[in-house]
Amino acid sequence: MNILVTGGAGYIGSHAVRQLREAGHTVVVLDSLVTGHREAVPYDVPFYQYDLAQTDSIAELLVKYQIEGVMHFAALIQVGESVIRPLMYYANNTAGAVSLLTAMRKAGVKNFVFSSTAATYGEPDETPIYETTSQKPINPYGRSKWFVEQVLCDEAHADPSFAFTIFRYFNVAGATADGTIGEAHDEETHLIPNILFAAMGKKDKISVFGTDYPTPDGTCIRDYVHVDDLVNAHLLAMTALAAGESRVYNLGSGSGYSVREMLDAAAIVTQREIPTEYVERREGDAAVLLANSDKVKRELGWNPQCTDMTEIIETAWRWHTSHPNGYAR
Repeated sequence: MNILVTGGAGYIGSHAVRQLREAGHTVVVLDSLVTGHREAVPYDVPFYQYDLAQTDSIAELLVKYQIEGVMHFAALIQVGESVIRPLMYYANNTAGAVSLLTAMRKAGVKNFVFSSTAATYGEPDETPIYETTSQKPINPYGRSKWFVEQVLCDEAHADPSFAFTIFRYFNVAGATADGTIGEAHDEETHLIPNILFAAMGKKDKISVFGTDYPTPDGTCIRDYVHVDDLVNAHLLAMTALAAGESRVYNLGSGSGYSVREMLDAAAIVTQREIPTEYVERREGDAAVLLANSDKVKRELGWNPQCTDMTEIIETAWRWHTSHPNGYAR
């Protein structure tokens, strides 16, 4: 298939580009480079530095390359920033997706895979979390993605030939096994990179927020999925979309690791002491967030390969130690 990958210069998008090409698909990348890195995209892949608001230019691109499906990863992802700058998140994540979908309608492209988030569930009433769990997002980031989910349902209702797959991500982690592409954010908010930065001396210490949660060791438990496993689900979904059926899936491992367990695993991998401070809880942090991903396994045949936390951290460590400044060597 001919696939457009938006956000293809970002963390997850760059891994999608690699897997799509390895699977024999033809790939075109669109990225504004606001948070992405041109170096993450092979230079023989057609690349366009467009903003999502450039509806007509995107429509022309879709026609030029005879695009058959779109994988949409382009989004702003920092929860805290979304609270401070909500309009920016609604403009990019929500209005940007509407612009992209408008371009697809103009160009007659009918298959869409959307990168959503477990943040659409807010503070869920149950764990593990199912796709049927009530969605009550509690911040602009989560709402910006939830709004797009509603838009997709409405577009599919209006045009029965349009089909989508929504993936609600839990905690995405790791890097390619060869350490050539990985996670590189200007302001890193994810736990694993920050733990590794502390091990490398790039950070003074890692802060653990709360030690009195109702969990075995008192720290929060989260669900982590390796980035290559997560991307593999997108390839399976794009193939399944040819049947014209829209679906919604959680993407997580179903296994939970506490913050203390993550620190212990990172210490084993790095063979270094992880400077750590224990501080008060953060408002809004749930004790346990776990995905039930049985549906995607059953319907798409998804079978994650990298499920051991030590192995996941090893891939991230290989990336960060070989690229201590990210793509800026």
